[in-house]
Amino acid sequence: MKTLLRYSQVIFLLLLSFSASAQEPMLCQGAYWEEDEANSYLKKWASEWTSQKDWEARADVIRKGIIDGMKLEQMPERTAEFNPIIHSTREMDGYIIENIAIESFRGFFITGNLYRPLDPEPFHKSPAILSPHGHGKDKRYQDVVQYRAASLARMGAVVFVYDMLGYADSQQTSHTIPIALTLQTYNSIRVLDYLTSRADVDPTQIGVTGGSGGGTQTILITAIDPRITVSVPAVMVSAYFFGGCVCESGMPIHKSVHHQTNNVEIAALAAPRPMLLISDGGDWTKNTPRIEFPYIQKVYAAYDAESKADNVHLPNERHDYNYNKRTAAYNFFGHYLDINPGKVPYNDGYDESFVTILSVEELKVFNTSHPIPAHALQGDEAVMRYLKLD
Repeated sequence: MKTLLRYSQVIFLLLLSFSASAQEPMLCQGAYWEEDEANSYLKKWASEWTSQKDWEARADVIRKGIIDGMKLEQMPERTAEFNPIIHSTREMDGYIIENIAIESFRGFFITGNLYRPLDPEPFHKSPAILSPHGHGKDKRYQDVVQYRAASLARMGAVVFVYDMLGYADSQQTSHTIPIALTLQTYNSIRVLDYLTSRADVDPTQIGVTGGSGGGTQTILITAIDPRITVSVPAVMVSAYFFGGCVCESGMPIHKSVHHQTNNVEIAALAAPRPMLLISDGGDWTKNTPRIEFPYIQKVYAAYDAESKADNVHLPNERHDYNYNKRTAAYNFFGHYLDINPGKVPYNDGYDESFVTILSVEELKVFNTSHPIPAHALQGDEAVMRYLKLD
């Protein structure tokens, strides 16, 4: 029996290796192009379409490339069953925070924190904001994420901050599972499903924002799901850099035998919905005002919607989602969602000092009092076997 088990494990790993090598020529990873080479591609693509109809024909190809490249249609059928685990509800200064897990598919949990307004107006449904985070040790627990989520909740939004695979409470797989990009994007869709199902959420007002790897999730969920109404990707959208992690470029979403694209065009699939690009001078978004944003503007111009695309560029800053970037997002969401930025103290800038920074132990979803359900899938191989992605 042990020999048979070892044999089956070897076959499983060989199949994974074969699948990865088969798609590898189509992968666009890291700094896939030189900066000027990427600019040339954008110029070439811009010359190939002139009207909204032309762009939408290209957009359909790009969107299909994302869905097919991730094999999203092979993922389990989505249901209205989320089996939410919610505990440790705490009332703070103008907002409520809860620890939450929802079931993405049978045996696989999305973990995070839910921030919501303390005193919403009677009979008023709140906008909701998805908050995927970027790379960094257990990012959900960090103060920069807590400041952003709590401030938006005090303004009137329901904010779901959820873990990347392999970070914080999301320990059912490693972060390097071959289908990380598919799993994380499917999780984002399921968070969106959950938020729009809540009685306190207005399903016509849904925002999303994240930095770095969370910015990748921001542009992807916006590109493939029209329920997103406002998008704020931070420090990610680049013409030459495609994402350096398996969770961003580990599957062939940018290139196929039928097309080639990049993250600028994927971000442009937001049009004509409001979108703010946040960029800085210390990473691969340093060219945004000159290279990436003009292409975005061309797409929005095809819809006569130039006013809905914006760029805040901070040339003296680096790769983060710190104060100046957060406050730019506050203003943008405040303009396009039914929230009130005036509920956050303002003194020559937004004053986030009302936010209580909680500890890791306070924010954890699964602990001795609230263990992960017994039917949870455990390990990369178990999840891959369950999903049977070919």
